[in-house]
Amino acid sequence: MELGQLLRHLEKGLPVEAGTDAHACMVTYSNEAMRITAELNGSYHTPEEIRRFVSTLTGKQVDASLTVFPPLYSDFGKNLTIGKNVFINSGCRFQDQGGITIGDGAFIGHMVVFATINHGFLPEERGHIHPAPIVIGRNVWIGAHATILPGVTIGDNAIVAAGAVVSRSVAPDTVVGGVPARFIRLIKATSGTTPPEQGAPTCNDSRLSPS
Repeated sequence: MELGQLLRHLEKGLPVEAGTDAHACMVTYSNEAMRITAELNGSYHTPEEIRRFVSTLTGKQVDASLTVFPPLYSDFGKNLTIGKNVFINSGCRFQDQGGITIGDGAFIGHMVVFATINHGFLPEERGHIHPAPIVIGRNVWIGAHATILPGVTIGDNAIVAAGAVVSRSVAPDTVVGGVPARFIRLIKATSGTTPPEQGAPTCNDSRLSPS
């Protein structure tokens, strides 16, 4: 199976069974992704060099506005799409077989995990892969150590608190946190001349997690 055929198969949400041509193709590109990320993560690279690595990993030319702090990990790479003015902090993991789309202006904190595949529940089907895409909207902020699970869409301007496990889609302009992630509050627009609330929590603050 060629890469284009595999991507179309995954985009339809069809399972990939162990031992099939689709699975063999996926393994081939997984090994390529491991090689590319090992080279990226193995030593210092300039921002321009990092963007070249990410372009090679994804098979798409990334925008010059992309900022990545390595290490970065991916176990496929070819189903990852990154918008403009995106910042990805160190240690993030992209399990992108099912498709990951990151919108313009997104901020991704340290060691965030994006997981787009599940396995069969039955022991004899445990090697089968079931893909579902993750879509991150524009200007989304994801706090450190959050985990985004298969099939989740995070709406524009939303914030995911540090350590959250997001198993359901998140509405635009909202803050979610906790395990599993739950609604915390709406995001209200503020004037640029208004000082922030004293001691207001940030995305990486545990106070955003529900009690």
